[in-house]
Amino acid sequence: MNKPAKSYPRPLSELVGSCVGDAFARQGFASVQLVTHWPDIVGEDIAALAEPLKMVWRRPADNGDNEPATLILRVEGPAAVEVQHLTPVILAQVNRFLGWRAVGKIGLRQAPLMRAAAPVRPSPPTQAETEAVKGGLAGFGDEGLRDALARLGVAVNRP
Repeated sequence: MNKPAKSYPRPLSELVGSCVGDAFARQGFASVQLVTHWPDIVGEDIAALAEPLKMVWRRPADNGDNEPATLILRVEGPAAVEVQHLTPVILAQVNRFLGWRAVGKIGLRQAPLMRAAAPVRPSPPTQAETEAVKGGLAGFGDEGLRDALARLGVAVNRP
């Protein structure tokens, strides 16, 4: 009698990897990590100015030599000049990450960047909310502990 295989939770990247990989391949990316790890590859300051849009590969020449690709970056208008001056740095870092001279030129397209929204931090508890919860904590002798527990109680009870 065959026992059923154990099921275990699998990482989302394992399940979605092939779908995402195909989509990135259609955009010409040699590696999915070029997009997903962009800030790690070029640095936070450059990643704040530009993001990879696609890679354009040239057809191989008749003699078999492959031309390096052109990496198209999305930049916002005012940052285009700065990114243009940083092109040698970006080329070096991208090629170092890929391990070979895959990118020979950088192309710029001016468009708004697709930035992730900043997480919304909840507001701190008001004094009235803290005092209402603190009333039920009269058994604690330590004032600092009572204040901390009151703030925790307010944060837990918020919708």
